[in-house]
Amino acid sequence: MKRKDYITWDEYFMGVALLSAERSKDAHTQVGACIVSDENKILSVGYNGMPTGCNDDDMPWGREGDKLDTKYPFVCHAELNAILNSGTSLKGGRLYVSLFPCNECAKAIIQSGIKEVVYLSDKYADSEETRASKMMLEMVGVKCRQYRSEGRVIRIEL
Repeated sequence: MKRKDYITWDEYFMGVALLSAERSKDAHTQVGACIVSDENKILSVGYNGMPTGCNDDDMPWGREGDKLDTKYPFVCHAELNAILNSGTSLKGGRLYVSLFPCNECAKAIIQSGIKEVVYLSDKYADSEETRASKMMLEMVGVKCRQYRSEGRVIRIEL
């Protein structure tokens, strides 16, 4: 008899995105992303972090002060990292991400051909960046839907 308590595709892929977020060294915000094909195959993953070759210990991680003393001009977002990490076409794919994409990531999502964004949190919904992102994604027909948690707890012991 087949098991009945297995996780759904949405739970699986959002779980992969959340696990990827655990690689982030950002003390304030950890974001993970998982891109999948329409056949439910993982194409790429990413998390927010410094560009390859930039030593994490030498880069600023703060959120306040002079712009060059903060993380903002340097950190690559999870969505962009997942897109850049992919070695294949993402056309028609789905992006699972723990935080709704900013306007810069929305541009990369659109350019890569991703057709659906499934996001966990939309905590910056009122920001101009998120509003611009939603405008662009809607304009080109990228479907956006918030992941609805069923409250399932999955424990992974390593």
